[in-house]
Amino acid sequence: MKQLWIVMGLLITLLGTSSMAQEKGNIYIDVGEAKAKKSLLALPPFQYYGSASGDKNAIKYGQEMFATVKNDLLMSSLFTFIDTKAFLEDTTKTGLKPAPQQPNGFSFSKWTPLGTEFLIRAGYKIIDDKIDLEAYLYYVPQAKLIFGKSYAGPPSVLRKLAHTMTNDVVQALTGKKGFFNTKFVLSSNRDGNYKEIYTMDWDGKNLRRITEFKTISISPAWSHDGNKIAFTSFAYHPKAKTRNADLFSYDFKTGKTLLLSHRKGINSGANFHPKGKYLYFTLSKRGSPDIFRFDLASEALLPITNGPTRAMNVEPDVSPDGSQIAFSSDRSGNPMIYVMPIAGGKAKRITLAGKYNASPSWSPDGKYIAFAGYDKSHFDIFTMKPDGTELKRLTSAKKPNGKWANNEAPSWSPDGRRIVFTSNRSGTNQVYIINPDGSDERRITFDRYNYEKPKWSPYLED
Repeated sequence: MKQLWIVMGLLITLLGTSSMAQEKGNIYIDVGEAKAKKSLLALPPFQYYGSASGDKNAIKYGQEMFATVKNDLLMSSLFTFIDTKAFLEDTTKTGLKPAPQQPNGFSFSKWTPLGTEFLIRAGYKIIDDKIDLEAYLYYVPQAKLIFGKSYAGPPSVLRKLAHTMTNDVVQALTGKKGFFNTKFVLSSNRDGNYKEIYTMDWDGKNLRRITEFKTISISPAWSHDGNKIAFTSFAYHPKAKTRNADLFSYDFKTGKTLLLSHRKGINSGANFHPKGKYLYFTLSKRGSPDIFRFDLASEALLPITNGPTRAMNVEPDVSPDGSQIAFSSDRSGNPMIYVMPIAGGKAKRITLAGKYNASPSWSPDGKYIAFAGYDKSHFDIFTMKPDGTELKRLTSAKKPNGKWANNEAPSWSPDGRRIVFTSNRSGTNQVYIINPDGSDERRITFDRYNYEKPKWSPYLED
């Protein structure tokens, strides 16, 4: 089975850009300043131009694309939406381009009194079971077109069309790539009796089960090109008549699952090196759990940690530049976060407080590490510099019964502007995202299942 989002990407045709596209290097929204002041955005519902085949689902398709784009833009934390009730013109009767360029075009003068900074006009049609989505982004204060683009694909990829459109909007305004075509990989008990590995879009949609092992499958991790994942599954060994925590990989392009390591004991906590040649994970083949480097080509093993004194060294996470590795270890008594050179050397303890610190995760720029810290009675998400300074708590939530909730397993978005984690504040472990400064916390999944160890994908193909 080929990688789902790669296949969808091939089906989406970017038809072109307007001659009035954004000027090179022109940034309309400074991401840093956007934290203090959000831009006023008008987003009218998408116009429907009819269907050559009379598709009865056409209106539903448009509504879903519109809802996807609006949610993406909302989650970007860059905008405040202007209420449609405040609009000064009927957007169902005006075109996507301004008058007099378009005979029935809209008027910028109807948007300036509202304080509108940016206006998005979009419409679509369906021909031969293909959606053609046309979108325009305007800078209202200057009555200027920032870009105009068209997107095309079958209804099966309409959410992909919408996510790609939003990526283009964010990149045009900020100069930085949007994360709206990214995914999470995680473990869940959705089938009731077991834990399997799943992927989902970053907004919780398009859930897809990857494993069907009917056992406990946990701790997934993405390769840095997004083409593979590694995970641990308690596989059954017929000769020994027992289960073991074996390490597997799954290739999205081929749909094949490969057994990487089945050494007796723990084979878990995988993390890919940025250059893709090595995989780092914890083995307990020497008795106590230590971190090893696994050569994906030769399958050669190299120990990275060695105790001390039978200490557990787990949850390796390689820095973005590939020079350092963060991990959790109980060598000081309680599990704490350590950092050491990737080639080996002295490990430095960087968490000095709390009873239990786990799941370190490097930010994409390498400037921060997020982790889950146990403070008195529960876990919360924290960030800090790689040297342990600038410690900051991001989460704090209670369950309906008044008890503190656990917030665990952080992982950064590829642009470094979001952190995904799980929280049991609703009664089950659900997926949430939050800004690195602790603001704009949002729940992603809304069901009765449990999700564990979500990992945010790298940028995937639009």
